[in-house]
Formats: sequence, structure tokens, C-alpha cells
Amino acid sequence: MKRQKTDPKLSIIIVSYNTRELLRACFSSIAKSHSGKSAWEVIVVDNGSQDGSVEEIKNGDTILIQNTVNKGFAAANNQGIRIAKSDYILLLNTDCEVEPDTIVKTLDYFHQHPEIGAVTCKLLLPDGSLDPACHRGFPTPWAAFTYFTGLEKLFGRSRIFGQYHQQYKPMDDPHDVDSISGAFFLIRRSVVDAVGLLDENFFMYGEDIDWCYRIRNRGMRIAYYPYASVIHKKHQSGLDQSNDGLRLQTKRHFYDAMRIFYNKHYRRRYGWIATALVLLGIKVLQGVALQGKATPYVIHEHRY
Repeated sequence: MKRQKTDPKLSIIIVSYNTRELLRACFSSIAKSHSGKSAWEVIVVDNGSQDGSVEEIKNGDTILIQNTVNKGFAAANNQGIRIAKSDYILLLNTDCEVEPDTIVKTLDYFHQHPEIGAVTCKLLLPDGSLDPACHRGFPTPWAAFTYFTGLEKLFGRSRIFGQYHQQYKPMDDPHDVDSISGAFFLIRRSVVDAVGLLDENFFMYGEDIDWCYRIRNRGMRIAYYPYASVIHKKHQSGLDQSNDGLRLQTKRHFYDAMRIFYNKHYRRRYGWIATALVLLGIKVLQGVALQGKATPYVIHEHRY
């Protein structure tokens, strides 16, 4: 269907799950970013929050999709994408606060480079350090091995040992990366039409890497744009919760996502020995994490 000229320039999709205060701060930062000259729409998909988040959403100028249960990050975002009216779609986490010029600058850069399929800005943690999840390579067996063993931490600027977070690239200038974070993920509607929606087999981790993998497989570029930034608070509804059951479930989703991604994209590429070792490694790491003996430092993203 041909879109009307009155359609908004940008559709911002936010998935909410029991993060009312974060949602309020996120809304406030978006309002400060919007000059009123551009047509934006904000779509919030709430995954059955019980903390008053829905009331917070209803108080704002937003489009609300209210789920009675937690459908997961991928499924909820897909609900928003399906009704989005713009040719540009921004996935934005509730735990992100955008700087006043971030959305406009990133969108302008994206608009000026039609060869790029998706783009992110610089995601900064509250202490000012870079959130490495916004600048990643694909988790090949070698990249995963160097990551989990700490070799990347020691030799992160090496092309050999730093393949997962690619810190050897010029971090102060725009450049291509393999994968960006779903916390701030700007994509063209035409790209979504080409590669499909987020894979709902991923409940709350891995769906962004999977999407990027499919985009890159179509020959389209993915860019990191460091001239704009977002403050990204993390783990507010998962690992940092006082609810032990929720923390354990979060860890299960993390390791399940690794297994799903490997079986979907890498199982046929690597021999049975490599596959057996990878799946065994995931199982061991998951077992250790679920026993509470170690909190995996590798979990970078927070979902809603």
C-alpha cells in the first residue's frame, strides 16, 4: 500500500516491562529531542507490566499496544513494527535517554547514506564508558572463544583476538560493523520488508544480532555513528532485579539465545566436532551461571 505524504518521518518503538521510572525518563529525553518540525510517532508495546507503566504511557502522546502477558522483546517489537507508519523505524529501550540532538543527527546521517540498511549511535553507560553491545562482530566460534576466555579483554585492539567487539576500528569516526544493539536500532522499512521481522524464537537476547546477520547476508551495510550518543542504563528488569527467579530466567534466555543463533546460522558451516564443542561450552556456562557461582560478564544487553 502506498504511504501518504502525511505519514510521520520516524516511528519510535519502545517495549515496556515494569520499568515505569525509566520509561518516564526515556519519554522526557525524546520530548527534548523533538523540535516539532519533524513528524514522529511513538509506539509503546507494554508486555504486561504491573508497576503502573501503562498509566504512565497513557498520560503521554503515544500509541499504546497493551499485552496481558510478557511476549518477549522480539515479539513485542514486531507488534510495533507492523503498525508503524514511517519509512524509518527506531527501536529504543526504556533504559535509554537520548541526548537532545541524537535522534535528529543519526536520522540525518542515515537519510544521507541510502546504501546503509541500519545504523546506531554511540551508546554510553552511566559512567561514561562505551557500551560494547553497540559495536560488535558476529559471534563465530573463534570470536566467542576469545570473548569467554578473556583474550579479547587483554588484546581487544587486535584483529585476531578482538573480533567480537572490533575495538581495532576507528571508534571516533563513522564506520561499518557487523552488529548493533537493539537498545538503539534505526532501520529502514524497506530493509524490514526485505529481511523480515525480528525472529520471535529469541525471547529477550540475540534477536538484534540475528537481524543484523540477515541484513548483512543481503549485502546491506550496518553503520556505527559516534557523533551522537545515548545514555544506556542496563539490567533494570532482569539481572539486577531482587527477584531470584527473574534473574535466573534472564540468564536462561541469554544462553538459550546463543544456542538458537548457533544452530540457525553456524551449525551447517562448521563440522560436527566444532558444533559439539560449542554446544557443550554453552551448556557448561549456562549451568555455572544458573547455579549462581558466577554472573556472566558477557551479558551486555538489558531488555526492556
